[in-house]
Amino acid sequence: MKRPAAFLDRDGVLIVDSGYPHRPDQLVLIPGAAEAVKRLNDAGFVTVIVTNQSGVARGLFSEDTMHGFNALLVQRLAEDGARIDAVYACPFHAEAVDARYRHPDHPDRKPNPGMLLKAVAEHDLDPARSLMIGDQASDMEAARRAGVAGYRFEGGNLDHLVAAALSS
Repeated sequence: MKRPAAFLDRDGVLIVDSGYPHRPDQLVLIPGAAEAVKRLNDAGFVTVIVTNQSGVARGLFSEDTMHGFNALLVQRLAEDGARIDAVYACPFHAEAVDARYRHPDHPDRKPNPGMLLKAVAEHDLDPARSLMIGDQASDMEAARRAGVAGYRFEGGNLDHLVAAALSS
């Protein structure tokens, strides 16, 4: 049986968006982030981070740095009993300084649903029972295009939004 997923944006949802965060000192969890992920874990959701990371394309940090930062976030959440099952990151951008990352409209870059669709296929997920939490219109559009319910996080305590979403 296919499992439900909770797709979570990174910057502005799980961590404070300090402007292309990539250094350990920039990893500041949003209030309620670990509790929200743990609540999703306990409710049977596969938890998946889906994040646009144009800082790589813009030459602000390397792809290795991005992966290391994402791994640090997963570890930090795990320290509080919250499990992230997978991380998908899109380093592509139309205005990339590095040609390897230049793409006019990469299928993985939100609002395109590529990262969500890859996760659905690779983890045998059920989009109809899944949800996406993001802080941007592009997150909501990616959710819509993937057939996933979208919830807009506008700040505050993330666990409050997750509790409300799960009770609706």
